[in-house]
Amino acid sequence: MSHSRRILTYAIAVAAATAGFGLPSGAAAATAAAPRTPTSDFNGDGYADLAVGVPDGTVGGHAKAGYVNIVRGGPKGVGAYGSIRVSQATPEVPGTPEAGDRFGASVTLTDLNGDGIAELLAGVPGEDVIDRGTDAGMVIAVGGSKDGPGPGSTVLTGPSPSAAYGRSVVAADLTGSVDGNKEIVIGGTDKVVARVIQGEDSMVTTVVAAPMGDRAPVLATGDFDGDGTADLAVAYWASGDPNTQSHVRLWKWDADESAMANFWNTDNAGVTALAAGDFDGDGRDDLALGECREIADENIDDPCGPEELAKGGGIHIHYQGAAGGSFGSRAQTLNQATPGVPGVAEAGDRFGAALAVADVDRDGRDDLIAGAPGEAIGSRAGAGAAWLLHGGAQGLLDADGAATSASWNQDTPGVPGVAEAGDTFGAAVATGDGDADGVPDVMVGSPGENASLGAVWLLPSGSADGSAAFSPRTLGLPYLSTVQKYGMPLSSH
Repeated sequence: MSHSRRILTYAIAVAAATAGFGLPSGAAAATAAAPRTPTSDFNGDGYADLAVGVPDGTVGGHAKAGYVNIVRGGPKGVGAYGSIRVSQATPEVPGTPEAGDRFGASVTLTDLNGDGIAELLAGVPGEDVIDRGTDAGMVIAVGGSKDGPGPGSTVLTGPSPSAAYGRSVVAADLTGSVDGNKEIVIGGTDKVVARVIQGEDSMVTTVVAAPMGDRAPVLATGDFDGDGTADLAVAYWASGDPNTQSHVRLWKWDADESAMANFWNTDNAGVTALAAGDFDGDGRDDLALGECREIADENIDDPCGPEELAKGGGIHIHYQGAAGGSFGSRAQTLNQATPGVPGVAEAGDRFGAALAVADVDRDGRDDLIAGAPGEAIGSRAGAGAAWLLHGGAQGLLDADGAATSASWNQDTPGVPGVAEAGDTFGAAVATGDGDADGVPDVMVGSPGENASLGAVWLLPSGSADGSAAFSPRTLGLPYLSTVQKYGMPLSSH
């Protein structure tokens, strides 16, 4: 049982990880944006760090107690400067490591209070909570510092058995508060809630309540209505009679009602990942739906675009309209059958199962990184791959419907390792400037690597040139003979 019920009392803040880099509306052309200060610098040295959630990791002999590995950045990027483990065995972190807690099932690493040092938000969906029951779950915030992890506090605990709070977590300023306090949104078994801070007070408001079965809700943030304040995107499955249905919905803060208000929907798309970014450089956030699988009936018109582009998993992008226009007034869809996207669309590829956003080529338009952990490399099923899809004047596709992209797998020249069946390279992706050179780097998780010990690949500046890999073995982590599935989830920016 958890022996700490401390509730987070200090101000929480976060910059939306997927904010666009484009010029405001009306700009003649997109130009390169100035490099941004990293918001995932956990030790305050000026380099972006990477949080690797390891919910299947063993802590103190307790299987799947879970931990988060903070991998330090530096002049050579993340992975070359060691790492630290954060778990419920860490001093000042609430609770005690127990089998099945799954600390790190979700992670967000970002500068929450604007002091230049990032904090860690970690989901613990298997946490047993006194008076609330087995697997009530919780989310914990842990402060960063130059000397290692700082004090930790409980953000929120689940209200009942099997609530599994912490299966997903994001943070952003959803209320547009003057003091910059940020909200934390938490996904559980059958609910999505937001912890809202208003001045010295806080409240918890329900965003979604629906029977989701065993699927964790997918969360992302971005300014989808162009009002200058972050909004929330939620993808979830609702199980029930007669059929299971899936939904993607956008929510914004309604100050009059002191609640989140739904303002846009699309249904029956079967989405696994979401990512917000300004892919066409118009200064307004767009939304990418990853591994969009067409499950529409005759009453729903192509929630994932043309049905043939859902094969193997498609990526469906909803663009924000011109100033004053409605969200989703324009859309694009791509998969491995799209011109300019390497590969062949095949069932089970899971193209788009993981998504991340950054302006890798620094042209003022966001680019999309997409993983396909089910991709076969030759005859090696599930070896996995990842793609860098460049933004352009029309978005991720040009006027002729073609993409500009590059792809990587462990057989790509310059990428360490060998593609093997079951590696699931691309199961998680992240971006962050780990070497502080002003150009975002790409990190790709491969939790199936080395008999599911797992590993992460660094692609500096989004290139195979100079790429490197790190794993529990190279970082000197314990329990190297156990399945850790290192590399999923990832958080950096």
